[in-house]
Amino acid sequence: MVGVPDLILPVLNEAEAIPWVLERVPAGYTPIVVDNGSTDGSADVAARLGARVVTEPQPGFGAACFAGLTAATADVVCFMDCDASLDPRQLPLVTDPVVDGTADLVLGRRRSTGRGAWPAHARAANGVLAWQLRRRAGLPLRDLGPMRAARREDLLALGIQDRRFGWPLEMVLRAAERDWRVQEVTVDYRPRVGTSKVTGTVRGTVRAVRDMAAVMS
Repeated sequence: MVGVPDLILPVLNEAEAIPWVLERVPAGYTPIVVDNGSTDGSADVAARLGARVVTEPQPGFGAACFAGLTAATADVVCFMDCDASLDPRQLPLVTDPVVDGTADLVLGRRRSTGRGAWPAHARAANGVLAWQLRRRAGLPLRDLGPMRAARREDLLALGIQDRRFGWPLEMVLRAAERDWRVQEVTVDYRPRVGTSKVTGTVRGTVRAVRDMAAVMS
């Protein structure tokens, strides 16, 4: 029987947001905070609040996600940004279809709930990538959302190679190649705490799009 999921939280200087996130993690979920080179004491904050902390010295969003995946032990794992843009209380919307066996991979389609939550340049870039993904993989996805869930062993078996911002896209592409049942559910997307390394600047968005374009090609 599938138990309660592990929650993987990649972190780079999110000390201010971590308390808000961790206090909303549903009962039973094990938060695994993967510190990816923070200089603001993020790891110490997470540890004091009872999270399991993993250190990943290799820089890159994908490197942090992979470190969390290999450290996890639950049958089902879920991923989520730790910047308070997503509410952990909505995690069951994403994890339940995997736990009950009706889906292999579930992504949260973001619905903006506050001004500035999703800058126009980031929304446009995401839309183009989602369109390319629909055309190439035939999946009815509208968002490459960072809140997602799947079975741990199945994810490891995908053999995802990217260790930068191409990680989320490569996961979906490899899942499509293996005919996974992929679903999308709607989750709230609120203004994050602090400045995003990706959506908060045009430069960050361009860097993420470049990494994803490399995976797509």
